[in-house]
Amino acid sequence: MSKVYDRVALIGLGLIASSMAHAIRWKGLAGEVVGHAKSPESRATALEIGLVDRVCDTAAEAVAGADLVVLCVPVGAMGAIAAEIAPHLAPGATVTDVGSVKQAVVEAVGPHIPEGVHFIPGHPLAGTEHSGPRAGFATLFVNRWWLLTPLEGGDAAATARLRGFLQGMGANVDEMEVGRHDLVLAVVSHTPHLIAYTMVGVADHLRRVTQDEVIKYSASGFRDFTRIAASDPTMWRDVFLTNRDATLDILGRFTEELFMLQRAIRMGDGDMLFDYFTRTRAIRRSIIEAGQDTDAPDFGRGAPPPKDERG
Repeated sequence: MSKVYDRVALIGLGLIASSMAHAIRWKGLAGEVVGHAKSPESRATALEIGLVDRVCDTAAEAVAGADLVVLCVPVGAMGAIAAEIAPHLAPGATVTDVGSVKQAVVEAVGPHIPEGVHFIPGHPLAGTEHSGPRAGFATLFVNRWWLLTPLEGGDAAATARLRGFLQGMGANVDEMEVGRHDLVLAVVSHTPHLIAYTMVGVADHLRRVTQDEVIKYSASGFRDFTRIAASDPTMWRDVFLTNRDATLDILGRFTEELFMLQRAIRMGDGDMLFDYFTRTRAIRRSIIEAGQDTDAPDFGRGAPPPKDERG
């Protein structure tokens, strides 16, 4: 893969940004990668491990001269970051983000983007329960979807260039309207995370009654809930506050389904339960066939690749 951008600025140096840094270096996608993190500890760690070519103390310094700026901060922080970097963005540069919600990002970031700078919101559907500059690895995005939500009147050439860059990191890239993105993600990510947090909270309450049994005898179902619920609390707080309407819509539908299952269990309706579980099992098979997971016992969530494959 050849170089797509001369200088990429990563604002925020968590899992996604650190994985991007490794992937960019692995594939030779940029001439220089510059990074900034709000936390002095994160900046020190990035320097220590050589994550990027330069670590800057401010976001404004990091974006100077960059032809691609990637906002890798929690959704609730994006407006303030956009206001800080706006006067320092190079003409013709592209600004994108990795937020799990898009309408709120468009409203927070869009008004600050100067004329002549291309704003193309984005969202990689990839991650682990780990965070921080040490968490990233180059293959995180391989065969994972990266959704772009280009805005009306945006520059098609800038979008095509960004698409090529993301594909260079191994991602499958698709485009989606902003509102549609937020609804789809409420189904496939946001509400499942909320349910996982809730189930782990219930188990924590029960554990106080049953001593250590809930933890000691955790089977794969509860274990996977805890993996999901270990995600970054700041990010998920912002997701639910900024995608409120879509999440409440899907949560209401989930509650209706739950009541239906409760009734079937109470009434001893085995046929209904069997048919329901058969349909939902088929969805799991479709996900595996689409290459988005494996049927291995650990659901394809083994250890990260060896260091020499991470970049």
